[in-house]
This record gives sequence, structure tokens and C-alpha cells, in this order.
Amino acid sequence: MSRPVKVRFAPSPTGDLHVGNIRTALFDWAYARHTGGTFLFRIEDTDTTRVTDEYIKAAIDTLKWLGLDWDEGPEVGGDNGPYLQSQRFDIYTHWAHTFIEQKDAYYCYCTPQELEAVREAQRAANQAPGYNGHCRELSAEQIAEYKRQERGAVVRMRMPEGTTTFVDLIRGEMQFDHKFVPDFVLARADGSPLYTLAVAVDDVLMKVTHILRGEDLLSSTPRQIRVYQAMGLKEQEYPVFAHLPFVMGADNAKLSKRNGEVSIAWYRDKGFLPEAICNYLALLGWSPGDDRENVTMKELCELFTVEKVNSSPARFDMKKLEAINGDKIRALTIEDFLSWVLPFLIKAGVISGTPDEIELVKRALPIIQERIIMFSEVPAMLKFLFVQELTIESESLPKIKDADAKVILRRSLKELEPISEWTHTTIEAVLRTSLIDEMGLKPRVAFGAVRIATTGGAVSPPLFESMELLGKEASLARISAALAL
Repeated sequence: MSRPVKVRFAPSPTGDLHVGNIRTALFDWAYARHTGGTFLFRIEDTDTTRVTDEYIKAAIDTLKWLGLDWDEGPEVGGDNGPYLQSQRFDIYTHWAHTFIEQKDAYYCYCTPQELEAVREAQRAANQAPGYNGHCRELSAEQIAEYKRQERGAVVRMRMPEGTTTFVDLIRGEMQFDHKFVPDFVLARADGSPLYTLAVAVDDVLMKVTHILRGEDLLSSTPRQIRVYQAMGLKEQEYPVFAHLPFVMGADNAKLSKRNGEVSIAWYRDKGFLPEAICNYLALLGWSPGDDRENVTMKELCELFTVEKVNSSPARFDMKKLEAINGDKIRALTIEDFLSWVLPFLIKAGVISGTPDEIELVKRALPIIQERIIMFSEVPAMLKFLFVQELTIESESLPKIKDADAKVILRRSLKELEPISEWTHTTIEAVLRTSLIDEMGLKPRVAFGAVRIATTGGAVSPPLFESMELLGKEASLARISAALAL
């Protein structure tokens, strides 16, 4: 009888969570939701010098913002806590001592200098570097001498001869020869656990059934399976592994800070929707089929299976993410769009958040919704509506001071002043008749000067709708001011 699925996301947040972290969390979450299983969130903070409370809080906040809710873990609780590894040291110490008593592990007194000398000799002999088993069978006299020298001792796991074979849900059968997996350290001389001990013990005690994680951790799997064996698990009780493909940068190297990877916090600050980020990351190694690219979170839960994950590396494409984000923004209702953009406008100092300001923003949103790909673009687009004195962009000043531009502005002012019904329809009709039909100007030339005069730059939301929102008095005053430059 198969076990109910339980997956875990267990980051070691030494900074803000990045694309690779969140892709793993997303796949874990989607698989748990697809199977009706449990999504466990655990913080691997044994490296207390690098994992700070600030980063832990940021990791929790990021998952919440993305909508990746967990069933067990920090803030939620559960039967298998605590969920911060720094609070579980007594558990790891217990198991390290148990392994020694069972003769599955032993104390190793080798110094860093001695270990490096062994590695140098192995390299010189063209051998695979690894621990040579020096402390495996120490005599009582040798141990006493090492203790007399006050040497520290790490706890090291014995790897038996032979191989480790397991079936990866993505890569199929995997086999590792133990001659390339030497005895490994479980705990440091100060008693603190290493990753391989803590992660394996926690996965067993927290009853994790499936481990979805990055391909870079594939080589550590035989070590984790060895810990399972020492804990008394039978093969059918081991968690099932699925190693996700690398995410590559534009330079075909693994995505990293060096080749453009930035944190999820950066995307949030730029104004990407959480659902757009999840939608795009889901496509990095997985596909819903039929060449679909627009996937909702609900659809992801319905369609996601680990077996559909590709073993080939996926390439991160910022343009595609931007396109998906733009599509998601265009699908928002105006009310939802408003709730997303207001914090960006307030933070940028464009508005303070008064009811009148918010109402004007709401009226302006339909004319820019088709034009933006990130919410961070909105303040620059709408700023012209809220400034008392318009500043013309420096690169646009020469265009507005040009003699031909002055002719266009004077004619525009003359034709616009008599308008009684100030709507984008009447504004457009008047300007097209006078500037295009009668003066014979091309639209780009005719309307370019008016755009710069009223909005401050050569790029803006649709001109006539912008002038309607700005109002007749302000529009004419800005054209007059431009004529005086």
C-alpha cells in the first residue's frame, strides 16, 4: 500500500530566496496539492553564522507572497517540530552517538593538514580524492594518544563496499560505486551536525516520502541513503528522490548571481505578479502540454506530476517572464490592478493616497494596462497627472524648443481653447483636423510636440486620453508654458 505523499521544502536561507529555490518550492507545493499530500516547510539553519533571523523571516514572507502555503512548518506548527534545524541539535547528537554505538560510524582524529596531505598524494597518484579510512579501526592505544594530544574528533560514517542503487523519478535508475563515495563526516568536532546527517535524520523523523530537489544534490544521495540504513529503515521505507534539472543562464552556465540571477525580492520590487513568477518557473523543466504557457495556480495543481519534469537543463528567459507578467497584468480587473499599483505610486512619492488621487489613478489605469509589463513602470507613466509644475525631460527639450514645434503648439492651443466638452474624442478630432488634415503634418510630428508639452516626455500613455484625464485647464496651461520655453 502506497504512503500518502509528503514533500518538503528545506532552504538554507543565507540571503533572499532565488529562482532555483523557488522553482523547487513550487514543484514541491504543486506535487503535494496534486496528490492531496502534505507540503512541509523546514529551515536548515545549522550554519548560524550565515543564516540570520532576517533571512529566515524573508523566506517565510516570500513563500506567503507567492501563495505557496505549507501544511507543516514555521508559524503553522505540526507533529514533527521544531522546524528550524538549529533547535534540533539534541536530536542529531543522539543519532550520531547511536551510529557510533552501532559501529556504523566512528570518531576520526585526522587533522585538516593530514587530510590535505592524503588528498595531495591521491591527486599525484591520479586517484579520486577522498578519505582513506585511517581512523576506521584505531586501537585503544592510538585513541588514547590522540586524546593526549587533545585532538578534536569528528564523527565519520562508514561506507560499506559495493554500490548504492535507487530509482530517481526524473532520471530513472541511478547507481553509485562506493569507491567514489568515501566515509563522510556526520558531525564536526564541536558536535554540530553537517548537512548529510541533519537532512537525512529530519526527512526520516518528519516522515517525508518524496524529495524533490536540485540536480546539484544528486551526488549526496548515497550518503543520505546510508544514514537511512543506519537508522534502521528498510529500502521500501526510503523517501523517493526526484532531482530537478539545472536552470541555466543566457550564457549556458548554471544560473547564478554571476550571470544574472537575482532574488525573488528583486522581482517583487520591480512589480512582477506572484502568479506570473510561479507560472514562468513552472515552465522551467515542466510543461502542461499543448505548448501552453499561461497556467494558473489552480491548473498547475491539477496538472503537475513529477514524471512530466524533464531531465534536461532549462534556460531562464527574462523576456518570456516579462511577457507572461504582462499577460497576467492585462487579465486583472481594474480594482485588482489598482490595489497592486497603489503601493508603487505611494512609495515613489507620486501620490500620498488621498481619495481624489486614488480616483484619478483608477480612471488612468485602463489607458496603461495594455502598455506595461511591470508595476514599477506605473509611477513614471502617471506622474504627469499629479505634478503642479511639469518638468520636460532633458532629451525632449530640444524637440519642444524647435521653431516647427512652436508653430504646432500655437495652432493646437488656438484650436483646443474653444472646446466645451473636454473628452479624448473631441480632443483627437480637433487636433487631427487642424494638424493632420489642414497643416499636412504626419501624426508622429504633430502629436509628438503636444505630447511632450502636456506629459513632459516623448513616451506617455495614449495622448488624447492623457489630456482628458489631465483636464482642459492644466493641458492648455502646459502648452502655453511650453511655448514660453
